[in-house]
Amino acid sequence: MPGAEEAAAYSCQMPSADAYVVHHITNLRLPKGSDQMDPWVIHLDTMIVSWVLGIFLLTFLIMVARRVTAGIPGGLQNFVELLVDFVDNSVKETFHGPRNFVGPLALTIFCVVLLWNLMDLVPVDWVPYAVCQSGLAGYFRIVPSADINATFGLSITVLGLIMLYGVKGKGLVGYGKELLTHPFGANPLLWIPNLVLNVVELVSKTVSLAMRLFGNLYAAELIFILIALLPWWIQFIPGGAWAIFHILVVPLQAFLFMTLTIVYLSLAYEKH
Repeated sequence: MPGAEEAAAYSCQMPSADAYVVHHITNLRLPKGSDQMDPWVIHLDTMIVSWVLGIFLLTFLIMVARRVTAGIPGGLQNFVELLVDFVDNSVKETFHGPRNFVGPLALTIFCVVLLWNLMDLVPVDWVPYAVCQSGLAGYFRIVPSADINATFGLSITVLGLIMLYGVKGKGLVGYGKELLTHPFGANPLLWIPNLVLNVVELVSKTVSLAMRLFGNLYAAELIFILIALLPWWIQFIPGGAWAIFHILVVPLQAFLFMTLTIVYLSLAYEKH
C-alpha cells in the first residue's frame, strides 16, 4: 500500500491549497519516498532538466557555428556573437591572467544559469501535470536553480576552481603561505587565525553564490505557484506582471553568478 505522500503524488488534482503548494515544491527523488533534504538523495527532475537544457545549448551553439558566414551574419549568429563579446569583455575587465579557460567557463556558467532560470517562466502546471497524467511520476520540478542541490553543486565546483587558480597563480607553496599569513601577517602565532579566516572566506563565497541564486529563484517559483491558486480569470493580471518583472531577474542572476565567479578566480590568481 502506498503511503500518504505517494498517494498525493499520483493524484493529479490537488484537494487543497497546501497540498498543491507542497506538490509543486517537491522534487522527484531517488530512492522514492526519501526525505527532500537528504544530501544523498538524487533529484531526478533537476538532473533530467539540466541534461536536456545542456544538450539543447550544445546543439544550438553547434548549429550556429556550422552556419557562420564571413559576409552578412544572420540573426542567430549576431545573437551568439553579441553574447560571446559581452562575456569576453566582462572577463577582460576583471581577470588579468590567462583567459583561455576562464572565458569559456564564464560563458558556460552564464548560459547554463540563464537556461535554468528561464524555466521559471514556464507555467507552473504544464510540465508537472503532463508528467502526472503520464503516470511516470507524481512530482516533477522544472527549475533547477530553485533546487538548492543544483546551486550548491555549481558553487562547490567554483570553489574547487578558486583553489586551483590559487595554486596556479601563486604555486602550491605560495598559496599555502598566503593561507597561513594573510591578512594578519606572517607571525607564527597568527597562522591559525589566518587559516581559519581564509577557510571561512572560502566557505562564505561558496554559500553566498549558491544561496543567492537559490533564494531568488525559489521565491519567484513560490510566487508563481501562489498566483496559480487564484481563480483562472484573474491569474493573468498578477501572473503577467510578475513574469514581466521576473524577465529582469532571470538574466540578472545569471550575470551575477558569472561575474562573482570571475572576480573570485581573479582574486585567487593574483598575488596579494
